[in-house]
Amino acid sequence: MTFRYQRSYRGKLKAVIVDWAGTVVDFGSLAPAAVFVEVFRRQGVELTIDEARGPMGMHKRTHIQVLTELDSVRARWKAKHHRLPTDADVDAMYKEFIPLQLESLADYSALIPGTKETAAALRKRGMKIGSTTGYNAEMVAINQRDAKKQGFEPDCTISASDVPLGRPSPFMAQLAMIKLGVWPVEACVKIDDTRPGIDEGLNAGMWTIGVAVSGNEVGLSLKDWEKLSAAEQARLRDGASSRLYQSGAHYVVDSIADILPCLDDIEARLARGERP
Repeated sequence: MTFRYQRSYRGKLKAVIVDWAGTVVDFGSLAPAAVFVEVFRRQGVELTIDEARGPMGMHKRTHIQVLTELDSVRARWKAKHHRLPTDADVDAMYKEFIPLQLESLADYSALIPGTKETAAALRKRGMKIGSTTGYNAEMVAINQRDAKKQGFEPDCTISASDVPLGRPSPFMAQLAMIKLGVWPVEACVKIDDTRPGIDEGLNAGMWTIGVAVSGNEVGLSLKDWEKLSAAEQARLRDGASSRLYQSGAHYVVDSIADILPCLDDIEARLARGERP
């Protein structure tokens, strides 16, 4: 045969699946970064904020493990302990990480501006809202509680502790689809501020939108962001956007407040028979 025929979904989007810290709460994704630095400091090893932010979005134990595999961190660890870090060290640091993170989360649960309004617009379009996170269930429960008080409540929340493997695997996004009862996968959009979070959506076969300014890639509080000159904001935005696009994001915006035009464009692409 000279021709092949292939099915393509031509309908509307049915769901968005959002990340938590840096995407809908905690502008700048500040809560986890500071705790990673503190956990390593307690081991006598200094960690820079940039190093701490590198694996952001992964399961927090995996995040710690990845940090111990950095050449710079291994060198500092060896200088302090006269040996390289082990799995037992990772387990011990993760054990310390959990209560420290739980103590701080409520201080970083403010909704990112535009979250509530965007959620209302999604509901108006008939879309469902799922969520995934690198936090475990106990941690994200604090964000869920505080977000609900502020008027934001997704239809489901999947934590890294709910699946065999966290990001960059697709399992959290796929489980969110199941919980939401939506399909096909190309009718879903993953929204995240981290590169592993973009990988999660891509590996699941979804459209992806990266949020550059409100999240980990810029890493500033809203107050500190607004203090910057327009030129400095543009420099940081361009760098963050470039990194998210390099990770494969289909679209990159400043924050969740800016996603609606992307959804319109995705639906136009679906109507033409395009896939993620």
